[in-house]
Amino acid sequence: MTNPSRRFITTVEALKEDFKGRTNYWMVRTEVADSKDLQLCRAVLPAREGHGFHKHPELEEIIYVLEGEVEQWVEAEKRTLYPGEVAHIPAGMVHATFNASDRDAIILAILSPSTTQGPFMVDVSGEEPWKSLRPVG
Repeated sequence: MTNPSRRFITTVEALKEDFKGRTNYWMVRTEVADSKDLQLCRAVLPAREGHGFHKHPELEEIIYVLEGEVEQWVEAEKRTLYPGEVAHIPAGMVHATFNASDRDAIILAILSPSTTQGPFMVDVSGEEPWKSLRPVG
């Protein structure tokens, strides 16, 4: 059943995105909810996979770990995050999230605002110094 108020969102109503054989659920985004300031994605990082170095020119982001552990980069600083821990990424700052374990990791990606004038994301994983910090593959 579709929710006319767009204030309660189920996984059925979420915007689904395929990521390396897994489904990510955009639970809050303008296409799904009446949100002007927030976006929320429940994302699965498969074992030994990740989201390479990139930036969101206009979006601030929080990565919150629900399950597993992730190798989180913010610029050239790296930390391993565990359930209940977060990384804050200011708008325009290069970052990457990798799952170095043998099990899926589940995160929430919370971004603000909900819309941008320019590109949502800019991939910089093929550029220096990012491609040398952590080669993907």
